[in-house]
Amino acid sequence: MGRTRGEPAGTGLEPRPRPRACIFAPSPLLTITIEARPATDDGGADDDGSGEIHLHGGGQGFWIGRLLATLDLDVVVCANFGGESGTVLRTLMSAEGVEVVGVASAGPNGAYVHDRRSGERAEVAVMRAAPLTRHEADELYGATLVNAVEADVTVLGGPSDHSVVGPEMYRRLARDVGAQGCSVVADLSRRAPRRGPRRGPARGEDQRGGPGRRRRLDGRGRAALAATARQPAEKGGGDVIITRAEEPALALVDGRLVEVAPPRLEALDHRGAGDSLTAGVVAALARGDDLLTGLRLGAAAGAMNVTRRGLGTGNRSEIERLAQLVEIR
Repeated sequence: MGRTRGEPAGTGLEPRPRPRACIFAPSPLLTITIEARPATDDGGADDDGSGEIHLHGGGQGFWIGRLLATLDLDVVVCANFGGESGTVLRTLMSAEGVEVVGVASAGPNGAYVHDRRSGERAEVAVMRAAPLTRHEADELYGATLVNAVEADVTVLGGPSDHSVVGPEMYRRLARDVGAQGCSVVADLSRRAPRRGPRRGPARGEDQRGGPGRRRRLDGRGRAALAATARQPAEKGGGDVIITRAEEPALALVDGRLVEVAPPRLEALDHRGAGDSLTAGVVAALARGDDLLTGLRLGAAAGAMNVTRRGLGTGNRSEIERLAQLVEIR
């Protein structure tokens, strides 16, 4: 676990501060989603082609941070903002219950427009984030570092586009934050840089088992994933979690391979389950729980998220109750 922050002064009867998480979120996204309008009073649907337009903050780091705030953690998100998209995005993120530490960038933030009126996501338009300049990267690094050492857990989230920052920045952050006795969780999904932290768990995705491709592991497949998980662990990366779309996640915990099976629920939107799992694990670690407890909470958060519209969303009470149904094998 990370370094414990100082106890409040006084009689000793004051409540402990809430756990705090720092999120490294390079290149958060402005997300614009078009949803079908609700059915009319007579049970029909509007057929004029209009819809509801929703604007939200997005990006892996922010989605994780938003759910951590829902799970009653104090959350600080360190991110870069630029252009018109950045101006709107920072306002939207600040309204979601997280503290935003922003670094100005010359280029705009990425953005996308998705149409979900058919029930499936159709990409209408996408704008890629601009790479950070050397000075912008230095500013984001410094802002993250000082906030990380004051947090119980730091999460290194992936960028929306991997031209924004390189793997060296992840390696340095993991090393420097970990050297201060703080826990680091690296979410290495979406083919993010594969240089994990020296403390705390890392999460990756098995890219072969994407949505809609059910793949049961035989003995050789499980052994191959176990070997993959052990590679960062043997290099000082700590515990490792591998998510596998709708299949149970695998985790290497203290050198032991376990399978994490949440209850099967019908998915409304499969996206965001892995980021929600990361948030549940981080929340448990920040509270002082062990990783197995975190895996149960994370698996429940991921299972609940796919039943909802909106990534990184949920309800703490419902997630904690659902965690009782998660099996660790």
